[in-house]
Amino acid sequence: MLGRLCVYIILVASCFASTLGVRADRLKDMTSIAGVRSNQIVGYGLVVGLAGSGDGNAVLTQQALQSMISQFGVVTSAGNMNGKNAASVIVTAELPPFIKPGQKLDVVVSTVGQAKSLRGGTLLMTPLLGADGETYAIAQGNLMVGGLGVAGGDGSSLTVNIPTVGRIPGGGIVERMIETTFLKNENLLLNLHQGDFSTSTRVAEAINEIFGAGVATALDSTSVKVRAPVNPAEKVSFVSLLENIQVDPDRPKAKVVVNARTGTIVIGGDVRVLPAVVTHGSLTVRVKEDQKITQTQNLVVADGTAATAPGEVVATPDTTIEANEELAKAFVFDPGVELSSIVDALNAVGGTPSDLVAILEALREAGSLRAELIII
Repeated sequence: MLGRLCVYIILVASCFASTLGVRADRLKDMTSIAGVRSNQIVGYGLVVGLAGSGDGNAVLTQQALQSMISQFGVVTSAGNMNGKNAASVIVTAELPPFIKPGQKLDVVVSTVGQAKSLRGGTLLMTPLLGADGETYAIAQGNLMVGGLGVAGGDGSSLTVNIPTVGRIPGGGIVERMIETTFLKNENLLLNLHQGDFSTSTRVAEAINEIFGAGVATALDSTSVKVRAPVNPAEKVSFVSLLENIQVDPDRPKAKVVVNARTGTIVIGGDVRVLPAVVTHGSLTVRVKEDQKITQTQNLVVADGTAATAPGEVVATPDTTIEANEELAKAFVFDPGVELSSIVDALNAVGGTPSDLVAILEALREAGSLRAELIII
């Protein structure tokens, strides 16, 4: 088997030399190996040593302080604890695949109470649990906080970045290894980051071209099964060769992605439009509400003499309505028009993002847009 592996190395090296300069992607960047994954862990802990920016008299923090101090033989009640220099936090981390007990990992510490800042704080020993409730790491250490916050006596305040979240590089120590099926399975399963039947077929063909027919089989649009050596040492070497194979992925499906909240529109390169005429225009209506003030006059007669005197002030509503309609701008899409022509036409119209979304939706409803319209 070792001799065959050496032959594979020579074949792969020659294949890479012949494909230099060709635009292609490595399998390392296109796929992931089933079973080789990270795992998230989380824990609840206390940060102490804050300069008065902690949780104060929050009940959660008082109880946590009382519980922690009682472990050292000190008897006190939660009501006697002042948490202005302490904060209740949630600690999160990610266990990389194949990490072993004793190795270190970075942890992220976030406040859950009323603390204003974690700057200068120290995280006390915190167990980090997995989804199964088991402890996989222990976190402790001094926090690095990228933000800051200051407050004045008159209630004014200034906050830069996010001072309620910090990191402890290497602050977690792994206590338990997560078992993986990588070394136990006879076959490797490559999962494409973006599913596509043509691409999965090309991946299988590229692997078989180097390692021999029948080594790789495309199972569906996302997964490719690869026969691998049983010996662990050979399997690792095999994967190192496998992930550096270059494959030219197939062109993606024609899509138009619209973010309705931000007005962002992304049009794929394979989008086509059938013959269509688009008219673009807008109607602007302005309504101005005002009041017309009129001074009334009263006739007063005294001793046979008539005179006028100011009367009540009368307010009469005065409404002005103006309607302006821009000239409609029409443009024609010829058969099979490509992306560049679509962009030029939409830019010539000068519409807002909302106008462009309306045009694309209308083209889809008319059956002229040969692409999938995705609204996110």
